[in-house]
Amino acid sequence: MKIQFLFAIFLSTILTHGVHSTVFTIKNNCPFNIAPATLTGSGASVSTGFELPPQASNSINMAAPWSGRVWARFQCSNDGGKYSCGSGDCGSGQVECNGAGGTPPVTLAEFTLSDASGKDFYDISLVDGFNLPVSVVAQNGCATTDCPVDINGQCPNELAVKDGSGGTIGCKSACLAFNTPEYCCNGDHSTPETCPPTNYSRFFKNLCPKAYSYAYDDKSSTFTCNTGTNYDITFCP
Repeated sequence: MKIQFLFAIFLSTILTHGVHSTVFTIKNNCPFNIAPATLTGSGASVSTGFELPPQASNSINMAAPWSGRVWARFQCSNDGGKYSCGSGDCGSGQVECNGAGGTPPVTLAEFTLSDASGKDFYDISLVDGFNLPVSVVAQNGCATTDCPVDINGQCPNELAVKDGSGGTIGCKSACLAFNTPEYCCNGDHSTPETCPPTNYSRFFKNLCPKAYSYAYDDKSSTFTCNTGTNYDITFCP
């Protein structure tokens, strides 16, 4: 019933507002190769994975209404004919993720394009943790959101994800690391009143004030713009 209800809302949005096109321009400002990818929550599925060397960019046309997320993988290789990444891997064995999401911790740029009110909603989420700095810039002048700090360099040891050489390539959220209700805001901590910020979520929020630091961090982390806006998504801005 829930799936049928969500599909009815999505169909109603299409009939009410029509289909719009939004362009995501994804740029790699990191000093190493990355492999951005998208995961569709609702709407038409889009290109789900490609490689970008430093200073390169790629544009994707998004048929709105659409909702989903963008993230980036790094430390990727094609050893033995199987593509895999040290951070953010989607497990497909290919550059294309084929509808699979990234293994957390990953920094997420999340979008809902052309909702029923004719607005876009966007945010940067660290709810599952962090792997790369990122910014989202609306090309028509709406608010920019970003997490421009390399949190990996400051990540507490109990949250850190290491590569083979001992370098930190990701920083887990407390929910991902410990999986307890007080950090995940579930069970008997499933409301804003019973799941306030913690020292771990404050660690993320202090470094990236505009990003979601935990599940109920809505007021300072969600941004809106008129439908039809194009967005620049830059990793390592």
